[in-house]
Amino acid sequence: MPARRNIVWEINRPMSRYWSAVVHGLTPYVPGEQPKLQNLVKLNTNENPYGPSPKALEAMRAEVGDSLRLYPDPNADRLKGAIAAYHGVKPAQVFVGNGSDEVLAHTFQALLKHEGPLLFPDITYSFYPVYCGLYGVDFQTVPLTENFGIRVEDYKVPNGGIIFPNPNAPTGRLLSLDEIERLLKVNTDSVVVIDEAYIDFGGESAVSLVDRYPQLLVIHTLSKSRSLAGLRVGYAIGHPDLIDALNRVKDSFNSYPLDRFAIAGAAAAMEDRTYFAETCRKVVVTRSRLVSELEALGFEVLPSGANFVFARHARHEGAELTAKLRERSIIVRHFKTPARIAPFMRITVGTDAECAALITALKEILSA
Repeated sequence: MPARRNIVWEINRPMSRYWSAVVHGLTPYVPGEQPKLQNLVKLNTNENPYGPSPKALEAMRAEVGDSLRLYPDPNADRLKGAIAAYHGVKPAQVFVGNGSDEVLAHTFQALLKHEGPLLFPDITYSFYPVYCGLYGVDFQTVPLTENFGIRVEDYKVPNGGIIFPNPNAPTGRLLSLDEIERLLKVNTDSVVVIDEAYIDFGGESAVSLVDRYPQLLVIHTLSKSRSLAGLRVGYAIGHPDLIDALNRVKDSFNSYPLDRFAIAGAAAAMEDRTYFAETCRKVVVTRSRLVSELEALGFEVLPSGANFVFARHARHEGAELTAKLRERSIIVRHFKTPARIAPFMRITVGTDAECAALITALKEILSA
């Protein structure tokens, strides 16, 4: 009988009573769907359609052995060295983490929590406001222009930091390196974070500016252009003082964020420049063809510097097209909010065959 009373007591008093006030106030980030269905054309989460470098796979296989009983290098010196060599910086300017999302999380806590508001676009990576809620960071969104671009002049106001992706997500629009430098010249009292998850598909990295601007932090991921989304590796490059702040947070949270497989595979991927360049080139060529074919079907496609395109049709809503594509086993991403982007679909650039299947399906839908 007491056991029954306990069950009733638990039902009548939900377990969320144990939550902290922070958790009650959170609106978590919603990741892209990872369907378990077979034979899908999966164009919704911006994964690279081409596999990892064979050298990266070989390096990870070599890690299988007795050494797995030992902790990995907490500093990931091998990986930092490979990243530094690729970008032409010093290892002391490199921070690594468990995916760029963890690097971003540490950045919000270490460098972006100040009295002034953090500035970022009103249409951008939706994890930014989530981190603000988690870490108690005051923020202010800056509206994109009518054509969904970032205007540097809009960020010339007092702030506690600035962050935006370049190319922006989910729009794919690219801000030139000259414009980023123009922002850095007038914003010297707070950190400027450029989130370059997609920069390798047509943009010029701001890493070239870090030695001239100590307030600049550039964040990269190996999930997109190096085809290692399943490995979870990201990194930041900036002045050693910024990197030291990130390390202080990391070592207060998790001293071993990257395992032996991640360190070995990521280092080999950074070193295999030929494979990296070729896969990026193939994605860019396919993107150009996809844009032309979408425009021929009556879509407006925003200029993209990423491995995805952002497109809307004059006569069909994005939600409608997304649902009808799903009926044909083709998955793309649709965002209900904010209202300005509800008509759009975000379409990952897949293989030529996957993009051809998408176009064929859209022709059928539009003709019906």
